[in-house]
Amino acid sequence: MPDDAPLAPHGPLPTGGSVRPMTRWGEAVMHRPQQLVTAYDDALAALVADMVATMYAADGVGLAACQIGVDQAVFVFDCPDESGTRTVGVVCNPVLTLPEVGDRNLDDSDEGCLSFPGAFVECARPDFASVTGTGVDGSPVSFSGDGMLARCLQHETDHTLGTVFGDRLPTKLRKKLQKQHDKAVDDYPSGWPA
Repeated sequence: MPDDAPLAPHGPLPTGGSVRPMTRWGEAVMHRPQQLVTAYDDALAALVADMVATMYAADGVGLAACQIGVDQAVFVFDCPDESGTRTVGVVCNPVLTLPEVGDRNLDDSDEGCLSFPGAFVECARPDFASVTGTGVDGSPVSFSGDGMLARCLQHETDHTLGTVFGDRLPTKLRKKLQKQHDKAVDDYPSGWPA
């Protein structure tokens, strides 16, 4: 195994998918809780493979099904933690656990979203997170991490609940995010990254 191989505690990400266009903020599917995954079948496996291909094509570290227009509570990720160690995974029906308020440290690093491309602003989130759920085959999965991985697990779980990170921002930062997005709009045409 090469030194730069990611941690894959529940197996590698599926390959062979097709890149799909990114669904943008404002589309209804982005702003409502997603349907729970109940069938662990070939259709789910194909969806997840397409999600992985799309995430990599867009240079992202995570992607939820709603971001390619599919109303299913599932996300994929390939994201580094605080130490730079990458972890990869698939989580269906995620349940997020954060440290208790008294034990919680906030990280106000920049955050962005592939469905609102070209814009990044600081967004305070707990610096450690855990997610449980099921994998693409229906078996239990569990992931935990700090740094960007903690942010990713929270961001992608939010997507499955119909929350975009802009919903978590004060008005001033939302305006800053919108300005950056509008400035970069020509770099991300309709159909991007397909």
